[in-house]
Amino acid sequence: MAEINNFQRVNFQFRRNTFGRLVLTDVHGVSHEGVSPVRAFPVAAPNEGISVVAINGEELAWIESLADLPADLRDLVTSELAAREFMPTITRLKRVSSFATPSTWTVDTDRGETSFVLRGEEDIRHLGKHSLLVADSHSIQFLIADVLALDKTSRRLLDRFL
Repeated sequence: MAEINNFQRVNFQFRRNTFGRLVLTDVHGVSHEGVSPVRAFPVAAPNEGISVVAINGEELAWIESLADLPADLRDLVTSELAAREFMPTITRLKRVSSFATPSTWTVDTDRGETSFVLRGEEDIRHLGKHSLLVADSHSIQFLIADVLALDKTSRRLLDRFL
């Protein structure tokens, strides 16, 4: 169980309860069990703007930057975020079953090869000039960090859906 007591710029405490769930104790001494840190900008600024929300979605605390936290607290929040988030990065499109949707995509990611079903073109969102977020039929998000970094075959396959 990790409990953080010495904060310089933080007006709350975190600890894990006996079930391993995160507990936030606010400035008034009220404990909130089962809280979750949520990134406001998970792709554009993953280490800035982190909201700590209760089970009902109410924001209880705001962390401007992970760098502002003491090391123990930063490690606790980072491990909680890692357990909550799963966003593999697509590094190569190997094949697609059809250029009409739904379509099964076989891709290489930073976590290995996988296949998923793309329901429709609307499940591909532009994040920036060259980044995309692709949602599969199970709502798992796949990141394409830089379309221009993909090989020629991958870009040609992807262009058919954009």
